[in-house]
Amino acid sequence: MLNNVKINNNPIKVKRALISVYDKTNIEKLANCLIENKCEIISTGGTSEFLKKYNVPVTDLDEFTGFPEIMNGRVKTLNPKIAGGILGLRDIHNSEIKNNSIKMIDLVVCNLYPFAETILQKNCTLETALENIDIGGPTMIRSSAKNVGWTCVVVDPSDYSILSDQINNDGSLSYEFRTKMSKKAFSLTAQYESTIDKYLSEDILPNKLNLSYTKYQDLRYGENPQQKSSVYIDNSSTLGILDSHIHQGKELSYNNIMDADAAVSCITEFNDPACVVIKHANPCGAAISNNIESAFKMAIEADKLSAFGGIVALNRECSQNVANYLKDFFIEIIIAPSFDEDSLNILSSKKNLRVIQLNDINNFKSSISVRNIHGGLLVQEEDNIVINPNLLQCVTTKTVNDSLYKTISFGWSVLKYVKSNAILVAKDCTTLAIGAGQVSRVDSVDIAINKLKGDVENAVLFSDAFFPFRDSLDKLAETSIKTVVQPGGSLRDNEVIDACNEHGISMLFTDVRCFKH
Repeated sequence: MLNNVKINNNPIKVKRALISVYDKTNIEKLANCLIENKCEIISTGGTSEFLKKYNVPVTDLDEFTGFPEIMNGRVKTLNPKIAGGILGLRDIHNSEIKNNSIKMIDLVVCNLYPFAETILQKNCTLETALENIDIGGPTMIRSSAKNVGWTCVVVDPSDYSILSDQINNDGSLSYEFRTKMSKKAFSLTAQYESTIDKYLSEDILPNKLNLSYTKYQDLRYGENPQQKSSVYIDNSSTLGILDSHIHQGKELSYNNIMDADAAVSCITEFNDPACVVIKHANPCGAAISNNIESAFKMAIEADKLSAFGGIVALNRECSQNVANYLKDFFIEIIIAPSFDEDSLNILSSKKNLRVIQLNDINNFKSSISVRNIHGGLLVQEEDNIVINPNLLQCVTTKTVNDSLYKTISFGWSVLKYVKSNAILVAKDCTTLAIGAGQVSRVDSVDIAINKLKGDVENAVLFSDAFFPFRDSLDKLAETSIKTVVQPGGSLRDNEVIDACNEHGISMLFTDVRCFKH
């Protein structure tokens, strides 16, 4: 290893270029520009054949190295003539270059086998995935990116026009341009290896976590106007709210995307026709029914005041009747797996309304959630537990009516998406009231009770964690709610159970908590 090597920061003349690309977008235009500027082009099999169709003079790789491509192209650029031509320091290695008859390569234009795209295809086997791992490409890219003083690497077709402009100017590439391309190249290979690592890993929580994301778009701002923000897409997944078609409306904001993700995450809990309304990352109304129009109306009217300016998610096609209702009601976004033509025509009158059609609602969720902290990341499995109401433990004298079990399953599924401390009241598979995000559980109970309207007989109250004291149950006695579902596990469980028995309330323990911070 050489120490204290001074990087050449002078412009370099491009006399010889190596082109080896999978994505051949506009490569013939760049090649013609190089030829017009008296640059020799070396190329590999597929790229060479492609360029020759455009009458571009090309020196085939085996002619340049004196060694054929072998093993079905697995070994072609892994050759000292290639590596030496790319990595050689013109001011230090002159004697070795001459003694080994190495010809210098000033420019490498290369992109890689589409590993990420391959593994996203249905029925992709391990064998197919492994065959689409590029070996020679990353080696050439890293080599030329390292030798930025003497060699330039270009990995993105969108940079060909800038490259051509510089070559057409005086045949030279500036150090500033080479440095920019070098950084971009190392970013590409790092991302490539991360995607492979994630695909091959059998551990959801590995010892070394490599994440690979590509910028999807810049956002107007983050949670607040003073914060810059962008959204990135997972290279090894088509899951999520970004895998959608936006029919109309303003660009999505940071907060819009957060709320939309929460809405669809919740709606995918249900097989029945379902609607969820999200406001500030919390459900404010949710319902399931035998048809989507009924579910929608029950969900949005569960807390119509909070639903104003919210986000509506459906797990069935958005119909004309749903669109007609929303025509006179303000929401930010409506999300559904499809929209009939009439609904799109109606919604088009609301120019700012974002209308989002999900490409695949059935494969929306990832297996883990990742959250940033200063200096690190918190990673956990998603909470995918579905409770079976029939297996819950009744701990009170009064038992639970079997007719409530479907509502119990529904309520717990929605509760998982309410910020802690979370209290939810549901009846007939529709939320009646939600208390979210309070630092005291009894405060959340107060909020939920104060939101109750109409007949609450046969309603069920849910708590995402145990009741630490009996005070919440004493407050509940002031209502007609006679069924409670909670995890249990408090040191004062007996006091809470006694309170329920005193007030004629039945209570089920889930033995499962569903905190959401």
